[in-house]
Amino acid sequence: MNWISNYVRPTINSLFSRREVPENLWSKCPECGTMLFHREVADNLNVCTSCDHHMALGARDRLAALFDHSVFTEIPIPEPIADPLNFRDQKRYPDRMKAAQKTTSEKEAMLVGEGKIGDAPVVVAVQDFSFMGGSMGMYVGNAFIAAAKRAINRKSPLIVFAAAGGARMQEGILSLMQMPRTTVAVEMLKEAGLPYIVVLTHPTTGGVTASYAMLGDVQISEPNALICFAGPRVIQQTLGENLPEGFQRAEYLLDHGMLDRVTHRKQMREELITITRMLMGQSAAIKGSLPAPDEKPVEPAKEEPAKKAKAGKNK
Repeated sequence: MNWISNYVRPTINSLFSRREVPENLWSKCPECGTMLFHREVADNLNVCTSCDHHMALGARDRLAALFDHSVFTEIPIPEPIADPLNFRDQKRYPDRMKAAQKTTSEKEAMLVGEGKIGDAPVVVAVQDFSFMGGSMGMYVGNAFIAAAKRAINRKSPLIVFAAAGGARMQEGILSLMQMPRTTVAVEMLKEAGLPYIVVLTHPTTGGVTASYAMLGDVQISEPNALICFAGPRVIQQTLGENLPEGFQRAEYLLDHGMLDRVTHRKQMREELITITRMLMGQSAAIKGSLPAPDEKPVEPAKEEPAKKAKAGKNK
């Protein structure tokens, strides 16, 4: 009797009461360890509701959160040579690319879109750190130049969200050549008298920091983002000394004059609307009068058939 009550009955009950819970419904905050419900995290733009830690946000999600009505048009990017050096480490370069494309559902590490924020046209380029660490290769260079040219043709500001581990080693010197190429593109924007705004997200390092990421007319960062050329561990090992607390983090760089603002992700859209309108000489936006990203456009009301017939009779 004990065997039946202690083993058989609990086993049967567990089989009938078991519910399959998808693993992707919950995520763990890497900063405070709080378990977060996926919808709650998405509604909060991937910011922890417990400790306010800014987690990674995909390029497409970031564009949708920025543009009016979440509507934007993706700008086509010229295709570079797929594997110029026939590079291979533990994997072949094309195999790494296919794996990153499968994981992120994106073609490359930078996505460029155009649309309106605050009812004003802008071009926005976003780096996706989940795609091979957001590394800068020839495609990223082409994407940045395409974004700059589009902004010049439309006479609109260019906003860049930077997130990268640096240059892409699989492309060698061709990757490093994107540093002067993107710098020339920034100079083209300045000659055209158009604003170039950079938003630095965690992390922004290496050749990206040494080129277009630090050349903005306005430099904004998300809270606690790591922004550097060489990382703090490399510097500490080289110098053999302890570094100041918060070294190379956004707040530290703001205190030392490297940044203009540190802005929470949920206030970033309003901040960019204010800055772009000011730099373009437009009137200040009235709070509450501009369309929200997830707000659907209001269709104009259709006239009733009787009114149309009456209007035609009067004519």
